Amino acid sequence: MEAAARRRPLTGAAGGSGAQPGASFLQARHGSGKADEADCSAPFHFDLWFYFTLQNWVLDFGRPIAMLVFPLEWFPLNKPSVGDYFHMAYNVITPFLLLKLIERSPRTLPRSMVYVSIITFIMGASIHLVGDSVNHRLIFSGYQHHLSVRENPIIKNLKPETLIDSFELLYYYDEYLGHCLWYIPFFLILFMYFSGCFTASKAQSSMPGPALLLLVPSGLYYWYLVAEGQIFILFIFTFFAMLALVLHQKHRCLFLDSNGLFLLCSFALTLSLVALWVAWLWNDPVLRKKYPGVIYVPEPWAFYTLHVSSRH
Repeated sequence: MEAAARRRPLTGAAGGSGAQPGASFLQARHGSGKADEADCSAPFHFDLWFYFTLQNWVLDFGRPIAMLVFPLEWFPLNKPSVGDYFHMAYNVITPFLLLKLIERSPRTLPRSMVYVSIITFIMGASIHLVGDSVNHRLIFSGYQHHLSVRENPIIKNLKPETLIDSFELLYYYDEYLGHCLWYIPFFLILFMYFSGCFTASKAQSSMPGPALLLLVPSGLYYWYLVAEGQIFILFIFTFFAMLALVLHQKHRCLFLDSNGLFLLCSFALTLSLVALWVAWLWNDPVLRKKYPGVIYVPEPWAFYTLHVSSRH
């Protein structure tokens, strides 16, 4: 009995040692040193970046195009359009891909911040879904995106005039509140992931061939995102924060891995495309009137309704 009693603490210790692999995993995942995290460089995630780029082009950029291509009889104006279903799919697939991207980060990221960012992202994208759906439906009634809400012919003659305030509220939810709750956590998650894309081996600081194939479509999509979403300040702040982090890590003899290089080069290409876009439309009087101020980045769909659809 005495021997058995003496074994009981050992059994409890064995149970504790049975939990040690989990504890050691958490310690390796959460308590490992920065040098260990830097040494653990991830390979290029071609599958995730490919799916990410593909769904961005199809479900986000292709959403308004699908609304114009599919016959109106298939999706009546009082029912969800094909673009709305694209948006619903985007609101599910994009958070999933962002979470998978975070899972593959060599560095442990703050889970609470990741969860709150994903939740806020979904809320903002859902708010935008409703506002954007109604605003795009107004195009079929003659709404012109290059004009403000009160300057639109189909809006300014509404009676009573309080209806105009309702449409301005809808525009606010679509273009301001929805975009802020959507894009701020989106770029925050990308930056958090980017912060873990460093390696101590300079030989691993290069992009493979598949990454180069995805670079142009990725950078082109972010150009559309920045211009159409009117988030240039958020984008340029994120880009400069990335550059500052690269310079800081360089002093510690750490280099960007292939995934970090891909993200940074995509943003650099985006900045070049935005500069070309602004230079091309710099002297457009109508767009200048809609986008006053120092930050002048016209929306592609405003350009479309002004210079393309008006000719047909």
